[in-house]
Amino acid sequence: MVLLALTGCSSGSGNSSPTSSSGNAPGKSANTATFAEPPNTVPNWIWPFSPLADFTVSNSSDLQYLLFRPLYWFGNDGKAEVSDSLSLAAEPVFSNGGKTVTVKLKDYKWSDGTSVTAQNVMFWYNMLKAEKKNYAAYTPGQFPDNVVSVSTPDAKTIVFNTDKAYSQQWFLYNQLSTITPMPDAWDMTAANTKGDCATNESGCAAVYKYLISQSKDLPTYATNPLWQVVDGPWKLTKFNADGHITFVPNPTYSGPVKASLKEFIEVPFTTDDAEFQVLRGGNTIDVGYLPTQDLQAAKPASTGPAEAGPNPLSANYTLAPWFLYGINYFPINFNNPTVGPIFKQLYFRQALQSVVDQPAILSSAAKNYGVQTTGPVPLYPDSPLISQTEKNNPYPFSIANAKKDLTDNGWTVNPGGISVCAKPGSGAGECGAGVAAGAKATFNLQYASGNQTITTAMQSMKSNAAQVGITLNITPAPFNTVTGTSIPCSGKTCTWQMGNWGGGWVYAPDYYPTGEVLFETGAGSNSGSYSNPAIDKLIADTTTQSGTAVMQAYEDALAKDLPVIWQPNYTYSLTEVANGLQGATTQNPYSAINPEEWHY
Repeated sequence: MVLLALTGCSSGSGNSSPTSSSGNAPGKSANTATFAEPPNTVPNWIWPFSPLADFTVSNSSDLQYLLFRPLYWFGNDGKAEVSDSLSLAAEPVFSNGGKTVTVKLKDYKWSDGTSVTAQNVMFWYNMLKAEKKNYAAYTPGQFPDNVVSVSTPDAKTIVFNTDKAYSQQWFLYNQLSTITPMPDAWDMTAANTKGDCATNESGCAAVYKYLISQSKDLPTYATNPLWQVVDGPWKLTKFNADGHITFVPNPTYSGPVKASLKEFIEVPFTTDDAEFQVLRGGNTIDVGYLPTQDLQAAKPASTGPAEAGPNPLSANYTLAPWFLYGINYFPINFNNPTVGPIFKQLYFRQALQSVVDQPAILSSAAKNYGVQTTGPVPLYPDSPLISQTEKNNPYPFSIANAKKDLTDNGWTVNPGGISVCAKPGSGAGECGAGVAAGAKATFNLQYASGNQTITTAMQSMKSNAAQVGITLNITPAPFNTVTGTSIPCSGKTCTWQMGNWGGGWVYAPDYYPTGEVLFETGAGSNSGSYSNPAIDKLIADTTTQSGTAVMQAYEDALAKDLPVIWQPNYTYSLTEVANGLQGATTQNPYSAINPEEWHY
């Protein structure tokens, strides 16, 4: 899922304790908690069936998950695994040689008094079948294409029959994980007209059109009867498109932990500096973030990205670094009519990757809160899935290597100027198919504004690239603008070139890092339209075979082929939790928040 990285940092270095009390804890007297949203990043899509432009952590974790629970909940007491206690269903049972998957729902209710049933799952499934190309987590040939038939033998049971046996972990973590049951109240084609998508796939187009229109109507989120029917622990009472959002407990929530806070409040900030100015006052924000530029010094490089250094706000807050299970990168548009042919040349992608100085960015701008990204499998936490290729980094920072990549392939390199293709053609030592004589190495790179670390990283890459005559015209824009621009496209209007929303991808709802949602040909979240049949085959192998060998074969090939430009994987948030607020320092590695577990 698309995310913005490095919203803050936190400590926990022993100078303050999450169990301590504080007389000025902001929400203590009113029994509320105020949460600072990432800079210039506000929720703007409520329906948990999102196109890529709206498939963001801010929409899922900070809005949708609080109201509407997915079938399976991932993140178990801070660990990267499924949580049985918070899932709407028991773990699936596989039979028939692995080709039959049976899901049993628990006893949950919607806030309108109706039960969460198999029909609610079928509503989502039928919608996916009908509108799969409009769902960001869809990959051609996979869910629902790999399901031969579905039955609901009773109100609490769904049986999927697949076309072949798949890895059981993959099917749970990357297929069933995408399901969010939808209430009967949403099966509408107009305000007072009932639809039949829940029972009939052919009825879904009209329902989709209506729900999309309601999702785009942000000012009505807190009043629209559709969005008042929830099965999560919270209900929405106030919503402003600028990011001011207020939730209250859902009194009918069926889960194991009921909210004890009177209100959960989210507030927006245009920049991390603006948030810090409020945070250090210590009387407004209960859970915020410390911008890395406000750390007095880098923490030791030997510490992990989830370990804390000194906390300058320890008088009022506990610092709890929040590292997500994901990778950081920015996509390049392989289908751009002008520069796409250049991006399709591996040597050129190698040159671009070689001017990214990840160690320097991590040590200076990020103050050692983060790790490098060298391929599709996160380097932290340590795991048997991580290959030696990724650990060794096939494309370390090297201006000399970048220059050689260009000069060996027909480019005249003009340091400080603009390098040009001098030898067009597809033979050895030439620029490659589709790259015209005189083609210039100048590109437009839009990046998410409001975060100084990301700005510094982009300025660093621009400066390094200039040394080999690659001009990067970097332009800041709001996070939602960047994600809305950097989407799959084709044809003359497919004009974006590079887009960096700042945080790459957290593996959710594709919780097992097999990559099909991101890198398979035609996948819904394959922003740059990357395509490599050999990689497609390796990805397919990871979905049907278990073990590390098949995963490492895929990750090694993809790490070397550079479908995107890898960036440092920053610690997602240097979270500051008000002293005395309980339950907020254990954070979900897949980005979800659980304010129902918070209390003073």
